[in-house]
Amino acid sequence: MDTVNKRWSERTMTKHTSSSLMAETTCMDAQDYTRATFCNDTLRLSTEEMDKLENASPNSSENPVLPKHPAAIKTKNISSARLRRRKNKASQDSLTDPTGTGSSTDSLQEDSMDRPIFSSTASLQNGQDSVDGLLGDSPRDVPSPRDLEGSLSEPERKKPELYNLADQLGRSSKIRLSPLQHCPSPAVEFCSASTSLRTANQIDKDCEDYDATGKGGLECLQRNHSDSQLSDTMVSDNTSLNSMKSSFSVLNPIRPRDARNRSFLEGSVLGHGALLGAGELDRYFPERRFGVYVVTWNMQGEKELPNNLDDLLLPIDTEVAQDLYIIGVQEGCADRREWDIRLQEALGPYYVMLYSAAHGVLYLSVFIRRDLIWFCSEVEHATVTTRIISQIKTKGAVGVSFTFFGTSFLFITSHFTSGDSKVYERILDYNKIIEALTLPKSIPDTNPYRSISSDVTTRFDEVFWFGDFNFRLNKDRAGVEGIMKENLGSDMSPLLQYDQLSKEMKDGAIFKGFQEAPIHFLPTYKFDIGFDVYDTTSKQRTPSYTDRILYRSRQKDDIKAVRYTSCSSIKTSDHRPVIGIFQVKLQPGRDNIPLGAGQFDRELYLEGIRRRITRELKWKEAMKSQKSSSVCSVS
Repeated sequence: MDTVNKRWSERTMTKHTSSSLMAETTCMDAQDYTRATFCNDTLRLSTEEMDKLENASPNSSENPVLPKHPAAIKTKNISSARLRRRKNKASQDSLTDPTGTGSSTDSLQEDSMDRPIFSSTASLQNGQDSVDGLLGDSPRDVPSPRDLEGSLSEPERKKPELYNLADQLGRSSKIRLSPLQHCPSPAVEFCSASTSLRTANQIDKDCEDYDATGKGGLECLQRNHSDSQLSDTMVSDNTSLNSMKSSFSVLNPIRPRDARNRSFLEGSVLGHGALLGAGELDRYFPERRFGVYVVTWNMQGEKELPNNLDDLLLPIDTEVAQDLYIIGVQEGCADRREWDIRLQEALGPYYVMLYSAAHGVLYLSVFIRRDLIWFCSEVEHATVTTRIISQIKTKGAVGVSFTFFGTSFLFITSHFTSGDSKVYERILDYNKIIEALTLPKSIPDTNPYRSISSDVTTRFDEVFWFGDFNFRLNKDRAGVEGIMKENLGSDMSPLLQYDQLSKEMKDGAIFKGFQEAPIHFLPTYKFDIGFDVYDTTSKQRTPSYTDRILYRSRQKDDIKAVRYTSCSSIKTSDHRPVIGIFQVKLQPGRDNIPLGAGQFDRELYLEGIRRRITRELKWKEAMKSQKSSSVCSVS
């Protein structure tokens, strides 16, 4: 009896020595321990196998092999390493036992035998539902500590170590998320409060021809020359937490911090956040394409201007208006101011005149969309005369240059020497202009390493040169008329093979680096005024392509020609105007250039809008009077 008591005392001391170790082992490896012990139905161990497992010694050469649940295989290596470390620590604690009779193996066996939850069959079955939930695939079936506690019997809940086990088990359980299900995104609605909706491409709904559902509405916007695929950039910000929206404006809200820190006129060396930087550029032009409309016309000095310039500037067969309008005139009318007002009246309130320059009877006017003037630098101009006497300013050139965002532009309109056989003189005119045109002046060159001091066209990113170049067709009048009677259609190659300018450009004698869009229109010179008949005077001048639009760029394919044609409805001169529509690639810039600060000709703008309103009112009154008279006549 004394021996039994002594043995029981030794086991009790050993048990207390390693109780804390086993509690920690149980908490750290709750998942492995629970899966290996709770799921007896899943493991299906017999009574003999359980006894063998309990009596197994760690020093024995026979290692019991237990079947594993599939969910427990993943943590096998980690759990085994932790258990070995805990057993080694327990063995060291047993060696330091004061009684010297304790054993780590006996303590583990005794501890596992004394735990009611592992030895009681009833408790195992009571907790079966919780274990199944723990090993299940559904993330919602993970047991909480309270649920696990509820599955224990009353005696088991009183044991603090068992309650701690349940709590640790609930905390350390890994939640297995269910696979993500593909849910189709809701249809994106056009949100007028979106920050990505650009003001520059809005259409006023009060316009009479506005039709959001017809061919002139959204379909036209998607094919905008200056900003195609607009609808792709119109996104809904209803669910975005980071977007800055305004319920009363499509403009981007301005934060007080930005208003305090930004100093555009002072200049910024950083592209990000600058007025001319990538952010503003992408907001207005996501594809970084800029629409340019170029017109060249020899007016022949006529005082009588066309009654309506809509066909010249806003032809009905084009889908959208462009961002920039450049109008070059040779032999212009006597009143240049009246000409600019008429241009403003035709373009309407959407556009403002950015600049106007002249050299004698050579006029060059620049109109831009009113919401884009803030992204322009100061505008500079220069003139060159090609006459022997400089006071005579009927032949020569006028150039206008400025920077838009980070792209520099040069526009030149010129009038070369006339005469069928004076090709060499026209080449001299060209060489004098590129050498004597002093541009830019204060605007920095965007790429000075590619500039040539003797050629002004190399000092800008995009160059448009247009005017009356006076190059003729090297064929007699009868031969040219015979070719035109052959129903050429849009193929003008039979005529262009005799074109002097095409030949000289191909030989590299003139307009080096320039291109011209394909010509699909008849010669624009020389007509009888008011008629579609070529010269019937005694001189019988040969029809020719004297009026041309050429372009060049520093980077290949920066300029894309969209349309190149003539305006046959303007018949007040012996020349027909020539129109070119282009898409130009833009680059972001910096604010360290002299900015135009939104300057435009305000007086001209107001006068043009006043005349436009007056004209519309008169037209409505005329229509009303005509309707009243027709009603009276019917009655």
